[in-house]
Amino acid sequence: MTPPATSATNGPDRFAPDMAADPHARLTFDLDVDLCVIGAGLAGLSVALEAAQHGLSVAVLEARRVGWSASGCTLGSVTPGYGVPIGDLIARIGIAHTRELWTLSREGMAIVRDRATEEAMPGIALSAGALEVSNVDLGDRLVERLQTLGVDFATEVEGWQIDHVRDVLRTKRYFHAIHFPDAFQLDGRRYMRGLETMARRAGVRIFEDTPALGIDSSGVRKRIVTPHARLRASDIVLAGNVHLGSPSRRLSETLLPMWRTAVLTAPLGERLQQAIAFTGSIADTDGVDHYRIVGGDRLLWTGPETTFEVAPKRLEGLIRRRIAALYPQLGEAPIERSWSGAIGQTVHGMPQIGELRRGLWVASGFGRQGLATTAIAGRLIAQGIVHGDQRWRLFDPFELVWAGGKIGRVVGQGVSIVERRAAITAGLLARYRERAAERSRIREERLEAANRGARINRPQPQAAAPEQRAETGVPDARRSEPSTID
Repeated sequence: MTPPATSATNGPDRFAPDMAADPHARLTFDLDVDLCVIGAGLAGLSVALEAAQHGLSVAVLEARRVGWSASGCTLGSVTPGYGVPIGDLIARIGIAHTRELWTLSREGMAIVRDRATEEAMPGIALSAGALEVSNVDLGDRLVERLQTLGVDFATEVEGWQIDHVRDVLRTKRYFHAIHFPDAFQLDGRRYMRGLETMARRAGVRIFEDTPALGIDSSGVRKRIVTPHARLRASDIVLAGNVHLGSPSRRLSETLLPMWRTAVLTAPLGERLQQAIAFTGSIADTDGVDHYRIVGGDRLLWTGPETTFEVAPKRLEGLIRRRIAALYPQLGEAPIERSWSGAIGQTVHGMPQIGELRRGLWVASGFGRQGLATTAIAGRLIAQGIVHGDQRWRLFDPFELVWAGGKIGRVVGQGVSIVERRAAITAGLLARYRERAAERSRIREERLEAANRGARINRPQPQAAAPEQRAETGVPDARRSEPSTID
């Protein structure tokens, strides 16, 4: 999720969702194109841009405004991997398959990096590095994870020990960390607008306030009905996330809506640099907190996720307390603004990328996946349409699964609360054990010091003189001779 600007590249406002860009016209006339993309978010525009660059005529239909929901609230994190832990992926699909998916995510990172230049997207505000910090002592598991990422998946990673972590992040809440030096962050709003500009320059026609009311995907030429016009296309891409609705109820019902709230603090001055000496993004392994420094002296921080929409203002106090718990030296960090957006979370936690039936494609479920996944989805689908590239089939194991409707949202909210509390409790226990171990170590050191002092000060017995031994009848070993028996 990103901050509005009082200047072109600076100021608090440049990190908040922006709907002030010039609007696109509605579709009011019948249109015939090669590809119709439904949804003008990060995934939809990525598909549209790639397809247009391959020479296709492309139209994008957006029910509201470009990037109005989740895509307008991205934190701008570009990291390798997906929303599912790598160990869980290996357990489900095997190491070889997981390695291919991991390679795709790194290809997605390269796509975003190539696009997000200061020349192409002024004020993109790139920052390097990402930390995945642990709320508990990982111990041997850290070595195992580094082995998997660095050796098996050829990823540039660094393992940080506890002392190093706490030297950079001055909080006792964290233990070990994994550093991804080639990960990066950017201003998500500017990337969204930059992607829109690139697509338009490539020939993509974007229509806002144009919901797709119905789709007929049978036949060679698919038909899409809008309020004021009809559109025909050889291929359709559904990239509308949880708000897709009537065009494909089956797809939208596979996504659990999650509202993610973000806040931007007021300037915190030098005390922020004294508390956090890391300019990249920081996320804990339990998904409780995700934050980074923006503008040099502010914090951009995501709060809890909810399966029902909650006014962001109501969650500001919770986030403020969370900041104070992690970094008490920051005091009560004043929050300047807050906002939220709905992301779509799949049951299996992976994105949905591929062809549902001939000519009908899906690019959805990007909640918790990062920008790199939307970029690679655009490339896979465009190359699949134009060249018949089958790499999108690497996502076949992650089929459409019903998310449970309203009951699923209630259960999901309950699970989220339980997991969050369990993570916080595990952190409390880990810190208690650490303090107990430290107290035990101090006691042992004091006991050892006391024992050493006692040994030094204990009076040593002295050997008796020969005269004393004679008087007491103690034989002098130096003078004694063996007795002789006559």
